[in-house]
Amino acid sequence: MNAHNRSDGRLQAGFTLMELMIVVAIIAILAAIAYPSYLSSVTKTNRSAAEGCLSQYASYMERYYTTNLAYNQAPASSGTAAAVPNPITTTPPTVTLDCAAASQTGNNYKYTAPASSATSYTIQATPIGTQLKRDTQCGSLTINQAGTRNISGASGNLSICWGG
Repeated sequence: MNAHNRSDGRLQAGFTLMELMIVVAIIAILAAIAYPSYLSSVTKTNRSAAEGCLSQYASYMERYYTTNLAYNQAPASSGTAAAVPNPITTTPPTVTLDCAAASQTGNNYKYTAPASSATSYTIQATPIGTQLKRDTQCGSLTINQAGTRNISGASGNLSICWGG
């Protein structure tokens, strides 16, 4: 900061244009470093939330199996004319878990059950919107009835994409 004498004898204090430009340049450099790191953290956080939601879907499927002895549709009972489909495995699904709501992970991932039978299932979380553009490393996350976790549509490392 420079101090200059005014014609009436008082000191006038202020910043020079050069000092202000140096401060602006430092802020710009810090922002250029921090913003990509912030976006990376948001992407990883969204992926972790999707992993948690997949676990909730897997728990739902196991509860359904415990009740109906099948993953994709309950067998017809003596008083029922037809088998009752699993609301998660129907196309489109007739049940959406709370974790997949737009206020949770629904704006970033779409959840489907692309492969299910009476004895097996696969639940898939496919990135959509901004998450699809940012998370090019991991692609879709999947989990099956054995708890096997996988990724598809990307060349990422499984350990980084699931819990990394």
